[in-house]
Amino acid sequence: MSDGEAEPQFLYLTTTGRKTGLPRQIEIWFVSDGGKFYILAEHSHRTQWVRNIQRIAQVRVRIGSRSSPEIEATARALDRERDGDAWRAVQRLSMEKYRWGDGLPVEITPGEAQPR
Repeated sequence: MSDGEAEPQFLYLTTTGRKTGLPRQIEIWFVSDGGKFYILAEHSHRTQWVRNIQRIAQVRVRIGSRSSPEIEATARALDRERDGDAWRAVQRLSMEKYRWGDGLPVEITPGEAQPR
């Protein structure tokens, strides 16, 4: 984003279905920090897309609209103890942007996708 340009509200996350192997796409609020994207799973590890990421960490994201270019990335759920600083930062950024910051933070790192 350039200075003064508002960050888009949504990203489109495509995971690989852990049972079917088929692409699964969701539209979800996000925040960014340090070149990474963060999303919050309201239902923590019970969330289907989180379970997909736990099985296959390679994902694709589109920022802002369905017509945006896809970015290959790797995703992981943060650990409250090990990633405490990042966890709190994501909650704070989400509260500032959306007035909501609950759930399990998931970190998406662009450019780290591995071959499937």
